[in-house]
Amino acid sequence: MKILLVGGGGREHAIAYSLSKSPQKPLLYSVMSKKNPGIFSLATEVLLSDEKDAPKIAAFARESGIDMAFIGPEAPLSAGVSDALWAAGIPTVGPKKNCAKIETDKAWARKFIEKWGIDGNPKYAVFSTYEPAADFIDQLGDVAVKPAGLTGGKGVKVMGDQLPDIAAAKEYTKEVLKSDSVVIEERFIGEEFTLQAFVDGKHLAFCPTAQDHKRAYEGDLGPNTGGMGAYTDAGKLLPFLLPAEYETAKKIMQDTVNCFSKETGEEYKGILYGQFILTKAGPKLIEYNARFGDPEAMNVLSLLESDMVEVMKAVVSGTLDRISVRFAEKATVCKYAVPTGYPDNPVSDSEIVIEGAQKTDNSIIYYSSVYEKDGKILTTGSRAIGVVGFGNSIEDAEKVSQSILDKRIQGALFFRKDIGTPALVQKRIDHMNEIRKKI
Repeated sequence: MKILLVGGGGREHAIAYSLSKSPQKPLLYSVMSKKNPGIFSLATEVLLSDEKDAPKIAAFARESGIDMAFIGPEAPLSAGVSDALWAAGIPTVGPKKNCAKIETDKAWARKFIEKWGIDGNPKYAVFSTYEPAADFIDQLGDVAVKPAGLTGGKGVKVMGDQLPDIAAAKEYTKEVLKSDSVVIEERFIGEEFTLQAFVDGKHLAFCPTAQDHKRAYEGDLGPNTGGMGAYTDAGKLLPFLLPAEYETAKKIMQDTVNCFSKETGEEYKGILYGQFILTKAGPKLIEYNARFGDPEAMNVLSLLESDMVEVMKAVVSGTLDRISVRFAEKATVCKYAVPTGYPDNPVSDSEIVIEGAQKTDNSIIYYSSVYEKDGKILTTGSRAIGVVGFGNSIEDAEKVSQSILDKRIQGALFFRKDIGTPALVQKRIDHMNEIRKKI
């Protein structure tokens, strides 16, 4: 069995690691733009290439005799790499371009959800000119402002958070409109959580819920990033999430999947990532991604007990309902070590030294936006090393992750010490309890 993995970040290292655990011992082929040492060490053959070059990737797959492919990041999905691989006769985990619009075109996504009567949408409107957008901001009074296209998780700005007032929301709207359409939405108040699932066109196999931390600095301060870390609890639910709320989020995702073929003529096959916010009225949808989250992939795939090859086969053949996708009943805390100055002025081409094993009984270290040159691991300017700790509780997992960052990783790096700590987790629980009292 030959499997092609497209992408070279921490998410893709987690996918490669999951494949390496398969008893079927697949041969891994990789396409990535820079040499990720973690993926490279697991791969039979590597093509260093633009991850969006669909014809080149499809040709490499044909020449290599690839049996199945897995696309990790959003950019290749947007570029139609999945379409090209399917056209070459290679079943692929990763939605085709028309389905990937659920992430790559936020305006399309909101209209799609509204058209088919799927729950979770906010009040929203899409604008290509400023004056009507400004009027809609005045009408709602409390808004989130989103570029319609891809922004790597850093484009959304919210009043009361990155935007102090209506004037700031309008100024940011002007900025977005210079290069893109803008989506203006009502702001939801609550706690965010992520629900990810393998999807075979009809059926979903859900991963444990996770909570990402976008802000660069401790206490949820500073600029937005691609994500500084995430945690999961032992089992499917986060500590502040109730079973009925979890079921509501699952239904929203199932209803979404049910409508893809009616809207696009294509079944959605791959990963669906639901970014939700838990409000006093239940879960509401912030956005969808058409792939695993980064860092959340490192949390949940580290727990995957099922054979990833069998899961991939079920996704591409539409038979997910015939297998059991199992996850270990452990808590995880993932923390990212990022270059000094990230995200605004990061240090690049700086050496990182990692002491000890990549994996232990209670931890895994993943390589993300780094590259290897002359035997050294160097930063690229984006998130560098993801450290996942395991435990019977979030507190135990956090201690493992933090200990590795403190003692085994050296370089011009920083990380958030508060992710997964009892104080921060309790803050989330208290926040939701207070919101529920207002019902």
